[in-house]
Amino acid sequence: METVRRKKYERFREPGTGGSPVQVVTAEDHSGVSFLKREEVRKDGVPTVKRDMYRRFMPVQCNRWCERIYSLRPFTGWRLFIIPELREQFGWYIISIIEKEEFTLYQKVDTNLNFVDREKKVEQFWKENHIFEKSMENRKEGETYTFYDGPPTANGKPHIGHVLTRVIKDMIPRYRTMKGYMVPRKAGWDTHGLPVELEVEKKLGLDGKEQIEAYGIEPFIKQCKESVWKYKGMWEDFSSTVGFWADMEHPYVTYDDNYIESEWWALKKIWNKGLLYKGFKIVPYCPRCGTPLSAQEVSQGYKTVKERSAIVRFKVKDEDAYFLAWTTTPWTLPSNVGLCVNPDETYCKVKAADGYTYYMAEALLDKVLGKLAKEEGEKAYEVLETYKGTDLEYKEYEPLFKCAGEAAAKQKKKGFFVLCDSYVTMSDGTGIVHIAPAFGEDDNRVGQKYGLPFVQFVDGQGNMTAETDYAGVFVKKADPMILKDLDKEGKLFEAPKFEHDYPHCWRCDTPLIYYARESWFIKMTAVKEDLIRNNNTINWIPESIGKGRFGDWLENVQDWGISRNRYWGTPLNIWQCECGHMHSIGSRQELYEMSGDEKAKTVELHRPYIDEITIKCPECGGTMHRVPEVIDCWFDSGAMPFAQHHYPFENKELFEQQFPADFISEAVDQTRGWFYSLLAESTLLFNKAPYKNVIVLGHVQDENGQKMSKSKGNAVDPFDALEKYGADAIRWYFYVNSAPWLPNRFHGKAVVEGQRKFMSTLWNTYAFFVLYANIDNFDATKYTLEYSSLPVMDKWLLSKLNSVVKAVDDHLANYRIPESARALQEFVDEMSNWYVRRSRERFWAKGMEQDKINAYMTLYTALVTISKAAAPLIPFMTEDIYQNLVRSIDKEAPESIHLCDYPQVKEEWIDKELEEDMEAVLKIVVLGRAARNTANIKNRQPIGTMYVKTEKEMGQFYVDIIADELNVKEVKFAKDVESFISYSFKPQLRTVGPKYGKLLNGIRKALSEINGTEAMKELKETGLLALDIDGNKVELTEEDLLIETAQTEGYVTESEGDTSVVLDTNLTPELIEEGFVREIISKIQTMRKEAGFEVMDKIRVSAKDNQRIMDIMKNHKEEIMSEVLAEEMNLGETDGYVKEWNINKENVVFGVTRL
Repeated sequence: METVRRKKYERFREPGTGGSPVQVVTAEDHSGVSFLKREEVRKDGVPTVKRDMYRRFMPVQCNRWCERIYSLRPFTGWRLFIIPELREQFGWYIISIIEKEEFTLYQKVDTNLNFVDREKKVEQFWKENHIFEKSMENRKEGETYTFYDGPPTANGKPHIGHVLTRVIKDMIPRYRTMKGYMVPRKAGWDTHGLPVELEVEKKLGLDGKEQIEAYGIEPFIKQCKESVWKYKGMWEDFSSTVGFWADMEHPYVTYDDNYIESEWWALKKIWNKGLLYKGFKIVPYCPRCGTPLSAQEVSQGYKTVKERSAIVRFKVKDEDAYFLAWTTTPWTLPSNVGLCVNPDETYCKVKAADGYTYYMAEALLDKVLGKLAKEEGEKAYEVLETYKGTDLEYKEYEPLFKCAGEAAAKQKKKGFFVLCDSYVTMSDGTGIVHIAPAFGEDDNRVGQKYGLPFVQFVDGQGNMTAETDYAGVFVKKADPMILKDLDKEGKLFEAPKFEHDYPHCWRCDTPLIYYARESWFIKMTAVKEDLIRNNNTINWIPESIGKGRFGDWLENVQDWGISRNRYWGTPLNIWQCECGHMHSIGSRQELYEMSGDEKAKTVELHRPYIDEITIKCPECGGTMHRVPEVIDCWFDSGAMPFAQHHYPFENKELFEQQFPADFISEAVDQTRGWFYSLLAESTLLFNKAPYKNVIVLGHVQDENGQKMSKSKGNAVDPFDALEKYGADAIRWYFYVNSAPWLPNRFHGKAVVEGQRKFMSTLWNTYAFFVLYANIDNFDATKYTLEYSSLPVMDKWLLSKLNSVVKAVDDHLANYRIPESARALQEFVDEMSNWYVRRSRERFWAKGMEQDKINAYMTLYTALVTISKAAAPLIPFMTEDIYQNLVRSIDKEAPESIHLCDYPQVKEEWIDKELEEDMEAVLKIVVLGRAARNTANIKNRQPIGTMYVKTEKEMGQFYVDIIADELNVKEVKFAKDVESFISYSFKPQLRTVGPKYGKLLNGIRKALSEINGTEAMKELKETGLLALDIDGNKVELTEEDLLIETAQTEGYVTESEGDTSVVLDTNLTPELIEEGFVREIISKIQTMRKEAGFEVMDKIRVSAKDNQRIMDIMKNHKEEIMSEVLAEEMNLGETDGYVKEWNINKENVVFGVTRL
């Protein structure tokens, strides 16, 4: 006995099996009789056949065997296939069997709306068949459309915001690929920087740089390299689940030596231009991490905090008076060496109610001193003298802290006097600002201008130094101690609480301090005009961010603090000699040539390995060592356009082909992050914009518009959300919800609602087609769509289809995402709730007449085309639909929907007049339904007459649709429906009173007596209602009138714009009986579904317990039986599935039985 292996018989599946498994067959010889035994094959763990099913056939000749087998099909319910090449080997034919139920043109569509399991199967299909790789290969000759993927860090987990960025970054490249472009999509990993170091510090139990160096830089770097990939697998699974296609097999990695070498090339070019320099500047500094931060890093870490500021009394030298100066950072006061005023503002010397004499700005006297008045009428202060700011320049005061005076004396520099600078404003404080040159950019600038001493009583850990009374205390913790001492000494005027945004380290959350340090900078101020010009070539979406937030940033650009006093990063490529000479190394080859060290060719370009390579100083012959700093990891990510290709050392043509990018997208916080670093480096190196189009994305918030955080308990786990709702549903929500740059309020109800409106509607329409196409064995490949022979409804759907494809194509080409999604959603709604509902009976017709073929082909064309148009947005569902509708019947079709071209618009099928006519019909139907609701009459209850007033009278085809949709016997068009409405008028006192005060009573009386219909007509035609009140001409506009409407009894009116409908709600006995018939049919159809009957099952209908209902059923027996596929009707008793109903207040019991 032999068993046919799966690989042997898979090719015997017939088209249309939809990939259903072929049953394994064994052959056994029993006395010259061959038995075919169907073995169990499991699908998802469920047996598809029983073990005890046998068929027996006598051995016969091959041709007769074929004949016998195929002739058995109608009786056995199986389709059998011969595998002839096995005859000689085993001495008999092996036959494979496929269940008849499995053998349908299209796989049966499950209408449950849980798409997650289906998406997993599609994801597996893509992986097993390498669909992404094929999509790239198929378009390799196409025009290049480059997408840059901003590199995430793989040592952090993805959050719900990453779903938004992933789905936007996936959708546009999918669309462009379908349009024929070759779209390179190389994934990348951002692997350097503080986040990695902090993770390793935590793992090793280290705290700060001293402990890192004690542990050893080399083992610490090795730990960093391992830590980088902590969540790599999670990111890859996440990206796959969400449907994000990118080349993750060959990503760019920022710690790779080739990547670093390209960065060195870039830094050397910048150095050679004289734009990379070492300077002593005030920098934002993280005392915890021991390193300065760039301006773009600072912008990401602001937090709103409540702190105490200080208004301090500075004693004027040789005078019984005080300067009142304000500061928001009390910890800087021990380092005070000057006070600054605005040269152009007015200052006053005042005697205050607290007994002190003060100097401060005139504009702020009341704000600061006003509260000193204890009693009403008492003056808070008396102005003694006024000055211009310049009058106070160089006026001296006594040092606030003794330690500052001693430090200034040691430096032999004069301090403790008044300076002038226009940066001082009158918006807050006293108009006098305290100056500590070591802790503020403006302080430092003004201090240098006046030659002030440099006093810095804070160390590199952010602690107060030994010169102060607060040695070893962190600056923020020193604030209350300093305020307490100043108050004790009578130097503190006030310590008001205030709320402001203060920068914190975006990595470790420590408050930053502005601190004077020696750092390396790129002189961005020198290329400011180039930055602005290049930015103006970029299509920012929205434009307001490019011209506003980002444009303002560039207008105020600062030099880029490029160096970091850390370990795990791209080493700064500067070698320095003791003689002061410095040299920038731009490549391994240059390093080898200057060092003569063979290790330079292969050494890892990280600390501490690269630090072992020294070079000979060309100036003095001494030994040059690399400076200890590494560079800002934002430089790494900004270098990806060229460094990912190891440019300029390799891939020169490839880089030039893929630079600049056609499209990038990230969240709004990247305006000062990746968006900026890309533009900065591209401008410095190539003087052009690195990207042409950028979609800026808003942040994802919770249901109440709050920022998500684990501490608040409102954070959404992206894996949980994807498992619950599926990728397509979440993708769709982000596309359709709002403009991508606005904040997105993410919550389950909104996702489910979006899924219901679009995805469920599309899926159910597709399921409807498959259900009836399988019943009719309708193979779309066997027919062609003959447009000229189509009825109006089909032409309308095809016109709308091509209009929407044209619109969506244009929207996506111009990055209008919500507009694309809403256009698709509107079409699917009309296809389902208008076309299919209006055409259902065509699919139910017997036989295969041309009208039925037209309906099938029109709906098939619409489903396949709209699936292709929507494929970039909801890639999973559209793949599912495509595989079943297209691949199941056409094996020559592209293997995946994502290997198809984007649909071509058939302009000749677009009929705008037809679309407008149908739009008018829909408008009338909507108004008619509203009128029915107002009258509280169900749609199944026929109505005698409806009157319609519209700009354009409809043809009979449209009139019939309206009558059928609204279940009315007659539709009459009228030029005026005012006769069905009565109007009454009253004067609007708010406007009429001031105009015609004395005539008001006469106006009220005239309006109560006026012909409402005529008055309304006059008001609409002229915009005015003219009255004669005791010989006085009065003209009233609609604004002057309170207009009340009333319906004529027996009629209900609804209007919108120029369209009005009036329903005659008077029901005759015949109409009421017809309404009962429709209700009876509806209830029986519901029972068919509840009983689990198939669509084509014949049934017996029964009824009891209500003579009136049974009489109606008897009178309309044929109609009811025809509608519900009944072959028998029993009245008086029930059987089968039984249920009690209330129909128009009549209780009745129905039964349905399958025959």
